Amino acid sequence: MFRYFPTNYVWNLSVNLAIEMGARIGEIEEMCAPLQEAAKAPDAAGTAAFRETWSKMADKLCAMAEEDEARGWLLGAGEKYNRAATYLITCERLQAHGAPGRLELYKRSLDVFARGLALSKEKCERVEIPYEGKVISGLFVRAEGVDGPAPVLVQLNGLDSTKEMKYRVGLPAWLAKRGVSSLIIDQPGTGEALRLHGMTARYDTEHWASRVVDWLETREDVDPKRIGCEGVSLGGYYCPRAVAFEPRFACGVVWGANHDWREVQKRRLEKEGDFPVPHYWAHVCWVWGAKDIDDFMRIAENVHLDGVVEKIKVPFLVTHGEKDSQIPLKWAHRTYEQLVNSPKRELKIFTEREGGVQHASFDNSINAGQYIADWVAETLGGRTA
Repeated sequence: MFRYFPTNYVWNLSVNLAIEMGARIGEIEEMCAPLQEAAKAPDAAGTAAFRETWSKMADKLCAMAEEDEARGWLLGAGEKYNRAATYLITCERLQAHGAPGRLELYKRSLDVFARGLALSKEKCERVEIPYEGKVISGLFVRAEGVDGPAPVLVQLNGLDSTKEMKYRVGLPAWLAKRGVSSLIIDQPGTGEALRLHGMTARYDTEHWASRVVDWLETREDVDPKRIGCEGVSLGGYYCPRAVAFEPRFACGVVWGANHDWREVQKRRLEKEGDFPVPHYWAHVCWVWGAKDIDDFMRIAENVHLDGVVEKIKVPFLVTHGEKDSQIPLKWAHRTYEQLVNSPKRELKIFTEREGGVQHASFDNSINAGQYIADWVAETLGGRTA
C-alpha cells in the first residue's frame, strides 16, 4: 500500500484508488504535497482541503483539454478529461453528505467523465435500467471479437464506490479482451441511484438485481444463459445475496468477501478496523436511509450471508486480500465454507507474492483483477488466450 500520509488511512485509500484509476504520480505529488498538515485535521477541515487541491488539478486539466479541443487534438483532450474526472470522483467521495457543493461536484464529475469517454473513443455506453419509477444507471462495455450474443458480468459497487470508479480500475477492459461484456451499475445506495434519485440501499439485493437481469435479457448482444455477477467490498455481500435468490445468474465473484457486515459494524462501534470514508457513521446512515446510528444498526442486522450462500447452486469465486484491515480474512473463509451447493467453488487469497493484499486489492489491483477476469472467462465460456 502506498502511504503518502503516514497517519491517515482513509486518505491513503483514496490516493491508492486514484492511482488504480489511472492517476499520474506527478499529479498526485502536486495535489498531495500541500496536504500533509491537513491530513492530521478533523474530517470537515481536512476533506475541504483535499477537495481544494484535487479539484484545482481537475480544473487545470480541463482547461488544457479545452485548448487541445480548439486545435482539433481530441484524443489528447479525452485523456485529460479522463484524469480530471478521476480526481473529481476521488475528492467527491471524501466529502460529507450534505457538504456545500458536493452534489454539484458529483454532477460535474459525471459530465467530465462522459466528455472524456466521448473524445478518447472508449467503447463504453451509458445505459439506464427502469426501476421503481426511476432508473438504475450503468456503463455497458461490449465483448471484443464476439459475433452474436456474448456472456456478461454485472459488476456491483461497495459502500462508497461508483460505476465510474469500477470502470476505471480496469476489470471491464480486461473482460472485453476475453470475450466477456460488462455492465457496471450504480445500484441503490451508491452513485447516481443515491445522489440523484434518492434510492437508498436495501439488504434484499435480489429485488433490484432481478430487474437488471430482466433488462439484460432484452439485449440481442447478451447471452441470457451466461450472465454472471461480481461485487467489490460491500458488494461482497450484495453479490452472493443476488446470486442466491436470482437463479438466472450463471456464476458469482466477490472481490473482497463481506459475509457478516452487521458484525463488522459492531466492531467499528468499538473502534476496531479501518473506516473506508470520513464521516463514516453519517455516511452509512445516508446510504441505508437510517435516521440515526441506532436505526442503522437495526438495519444492519439483516446484512449477513448466514443461511444465504447455501442457496447458491452455480460456480462461485471468493477472493480476499491477506492483509485486509477493513474486513477480517475470516469472513472470506466463512463464505467459502458455506458454499456447499456450488458445483465449482474457489477461495483465492491474494498474498504479497501477487499484491492486492489490502481491502478489495485497492493497493495493487492488476494481478487480482486479471485472476478474476480469467476465472470469469473460463466459467462463462469466454477466452483466456
